[in-house]
Amino acid sequence: MSVTKISKILVSQPQPAVPEKSPFYELAQRYHINVDYHPLIRVAGVSLKEYRQQRVEILDHTAVIFTSRTTVDSFFHICEEARITVPETMKYICQTEAVALYLQKYIVYRKRKISFADGSFTNLIELLIKHKEEKFLLTLSEPHRPDLPETMTKLKFSFDPVILARTVATDSSDIDIHSYDVIGIYSPSEVKVLIEQFGKELPTIATFGEGALRCALDAGLDVRIKAPTPEAPSMAKAIDLYIGQVHAGKEVEAAQFVADEKREEFIRTQQHKLAKKSRSRRTSAK
Repeated sequence: MSVTKISKILVSQPQPAVPEKSPFYELAQRYHINVDYHPLIRVAGVSLKEYRQQRVEILDHTAVIFTSRTTVDSFFHICEEARITVPETMKYICQTEAVALYLQKYIVYRKRKISFADGSFTNLIELLIKHKEEKFLLTLSEPHRPDLPETMTKLKFSFDPVILARTVATDSSDIDIHSYDVIGIYSPSEVKVLIEQFGKELPTIATFGEGALRCALDAGLDVRIKAPTPEAPSMAKAIDLYIGQVHAGKEVEAAQFVADEKREEFIRTQQHKLAKKSRSRRTSAK
């Protein structure tokens, strides 16, 4: 697709509380473009009935894994509705510090009870390995990427996955999708909504995250912008680089999905280490 000028961008995110502090605001000012915000999806907690249908008991676990604030809200809402008193001994493991701090809305924040990773997949797995003796409750949104439960199974953790939130489409009927030059999306669910509501003849797609990129490419969408990368750790930076190339008259190649070999090697290494420790314990016990 040959594009010579970028003038309007749609970002599938809520309007920032202070737009002037958003990196997209700086982008708009520098290139004199319009940036509109409109979430294509929203995440809603499941009902108590939906939770119970999964036949997972919260009190059978010693640690809860949270990857989002929505699942935190849903977890404590379910506990309140079901009159479940979570014991003081329960541990909480969060993917980011922001999610960990959000727990203060419901519990007294104690470092010995709450641990958090830096947001990366490998760091979260390393954190879980430090607590590998726990019986984990893995809270998930539907749909979700299978990476985490699959890796936990490979590493032989004791855990139960439970769906505590579901992704639903927002009303996008008032959007003129073809008035935009770039659409920024962050999840596979947004790819699905885009195609369901607007078809596959879409403007240039920008993706953030491996899951969104893979899903968009599999669907045959025109993806020219991807993040994070070493050069573009954020969506705003990736779009910034793209606009610079387009306005300089350069042809931007379609994005490609490249499997994360380092992650796979990391998982294999951890499997080997845990298996070795398990053998050592069995030998010592004889």
